[in-house]
Amino acid sequence: MTQRVLFVLTSHDRKGPADAADAAPGGFYLSEVTHPHRVLTDAGHAVDFVSPKGGKTHVDGFDLDDTINYAFWNDAALRGATENTLAPAEVDPDAYAAIFYAGGHATMWDFPDNAELAAIAARIYERGGVVAAVCHGPAGLVNVKLSDGPYLVTGRDVSAFTNDEERAVGLYDTVPFLLADALQERRARHVSAPNFQVQVVVSDRLVTGQNPASAKGVAEAMLPLLAAAAVGGPKP
Repeated sequence: MTQRVLFVLTSHDRKGPADAADAAPGGFYLSEVTHPHRVLTDAGHAVDFVSPKGGKTHVDGFDLDDTINYAFWNDAALRGATENTLAPAEVDPDAYAAIFYAGGHATMWDFPDNAELAAIAARIYERGGVVAAVCHGPAGLVNVKLSDGPYLVTGRDVSAFTNDEERAVGLYDTVPFLLADALQERRARHVSAPNFQVQVVVSDRLVTGQNPASAKGVAEAMLPLLAAAAVGGPKP
């Protein structure tokens, strides 16, 4: 059964606040979009793209030696979709069986406090859909609350970019908060692997991955959940 999946890309364009002119360029991490996209579309699912501001997004991790990155980036329709993303107000959550938050350090500045995206994710989950995220994408999960009050991640096992990985890439003191710590403050159980090793965690219909190496595995773990999901089209 074909399902629709909503990919969330950051609108932010640097590894730092918007007014930090000297910050390194940033954006969505390319392989964290292309590899999951390939897995999901090869399985027959359809993907749309949204970002906090809508419209053009920016790319990080621009490695065209990666053949999947190369194929995606040189497909005019796919590349164009990342440059003309939906705005949250244009999204009907009831049309989607899953939402997937792609990472990139830039997400740390515009994912956590976007109430519209958080509401979309909560709606998809509460209708029986799948919520997924990889690397810094789980920044979008930190403030997702369910209608009965708790945070989505509370009491669940999750994976995300670790404090040690932030130190290893030299951005421990740059990010506005440490993602693993923030998830644990929401009473999630952060389950980590050694730096930059594949780590995918499934907790009910929440799927999270630790780093870019985990992106393909997150999508693969979504497939059986999508097959079982009883959502994905507008309600009657």
